[in-house]
Amino acid sequence: MSDTPLPQGATIGILGGGQLGRMLSVAASRLGFKTHIFEPGAAPPAGQVAHRVTTALYEDDAALTAFAHGVDVITYEFENIPTSALDTLSALRPIRPGREALRVSQDRLTEKDFLSDLGLAVAPYADIPNAAALAAALGRIGTPAILKTRRFGYDGKGQARIMTPDEADAALADMAGAPAILEGFVDFTHEVSVIAARGLTGEVACFDPGQNVHEGGILRTTTVPADLTSAQRQDAVLLAGRILTALDYVGVMGVELFVTKAGLIVNEIAPRVHNSGHWTQNGCAIDQFEQHIRAVAGWPLGDGSRYADVVMENLIGADMDRVPALSQERDLALHLYGKAEVKPGRKMGHVNRIIRP
Repeated sequence: MSDTPLPQGATIGILGGGQLGRMLSVAASRLGFKTHIFEPGAAPPAGQVAHRVTTALYEDDAALTAFAHGVDVITYEFENIPTSALDTLSALRPIRPGREALRVSQDRLTEKDFLSDLGLAVAPYADIPNAAALAAALGRIGTPAILKTRRFGYDGKGQARIMTPDEADAALADMAGAPAILEGFVDFTHEVSVIAARGLTGEVACFDPGQNVHEGGILRTTTVPADLTSAQRQDAVLLAGRILTALDYVGVMGVELFVTKAGLIVNEIAPRVHNSGHWTQNGCAIDQFEQHIRAVAGWPLGDGSRYADVVMENLIGADMDRVPALSQERDLALHLYGKAEVKPGRKMGHVNRIIRP
């Protein structure tokens, strides 16, 4: 992989055309780059701002090949890209972040093993291939616990809580035969996340940790600064750096952490720009999207120092009815994703409120 920085005018290929791809495209254009979106769905939000869009399935080898030949480097806005597509693309162009990050993050069991092997604290967990394994794991981990599909879960999907052992069979049925993992509940006071970046030459830069509040499995707000001691804040940043370095990572990653009396516990990692990092758009001179573009383009990482306190709030479903009023608020930045249809539970945009002293 060449370490030569991409020149202005180069094209960055992005797998996925949702709101993250949209905001990556905007950031790329500010730095003089073009973006080319590869997305199976018609009229994706990113397509409204990208230089070019390819609408094709990830199983379309010819479309993937043509896409790769038309870009200089490839990145992605979501984790669950089929391995066959990555095989085709990686033979033609560099993919940043690399495939090891995808391999680890695509499977919750692989991810937990990876984090544990680094010596990082995670929730108690067990592989659940069948009902007998679930019964044994519940005997060891106890309840309450949560059963999750090992792959393809997001925003609370693919999960079933087990509050008592007699709920085990129903939870396993909810997995519909998919490989699963059991995770014990963690007694935590709050959740925080670190948005961290690593460049081609190995330099690491982290944004301030943000404090997250979820509703119904979907992120509702992220607040910076998070309620952390200076030691906890330093531990969170160092921990994220260890993960990036172990993966030889290039790009931005979201690292979600539980804050407990015993220390920080890693909840999960996301090898991409992250919802909980949207506050950086209005709290930093260089936001997470520009930082990611800089990294995958081989540019120096920017200074992610925060110059304002911010509360990011997701606009979900019917929250769009609030847009006229929100647009009149002082110290509020509105970010809408251009999605044509409002649906319950669908992220339609977000707002960043600047908190004045």
